[in-house]
Amino acid sequence: MENKMREIRLEKVILNIGGTSEKLEKGVILLQKISGKKAIKVKATKRIPTWSVRPGLEVGTKVTLRGKEAMEILKKLLPAIDNTLKERQIQDNFFSFGIHEYIEIPGMEYIREVGIMGFEVTGVFSRAGKSVEMKKIKRGKAKRLVVTQKEIEDYLIDKFGTEILRKKIQGEEDDSE
Repeated sequence: MENKMREIRLEKVILNIGGTSEKLEKGVILLQKISGKKAIKVKATKRIPTWSVRPGLEVGTKVTLRGKEAMEILKKLLPAIDNTLKERQIQDNFFSFGIHEYIEIPGMEYIREVGIMGFEVTGVFSRAGKSVEMKKIKRGKAKRLVVTQKEIEDYLIDKFGTEILRKKIQGEEDDSE
């Protein structure tokens, strides 16, 4: 019998766009069209003089989707990148990829007030018992709760039929001949 506490689940999918002023407004419109949810604006917390960023300046927008909505949006967005992820886009507990132009998404129409724009997609995974790390009292830090890169790869291949591109090691021969 498989241990129910070892099962991994897609906790949330985050769509985000970085930018200020006009690009930020266009980003809010785009994320609301794609997700059907209200996008929130993200404010800077640090001062970065070279980029003229100061604390409190709105520097991006994001939408977080959970549950069934998260699965649906991934099914919609993965075909935009040919259902292919590079091995380095998958880390422990999450995977991330960018979509260069939103019109690459199947069934997505061009939005005149937005123009051409891209965004990032991040999928976060967790196991049962993850809330133990989140609480304030009797907090735990368990290595067993980490969802490994291999487990995420297997999940994506199984649920979405995603192809994982592996980096070839120097001197490795190509078997396709």
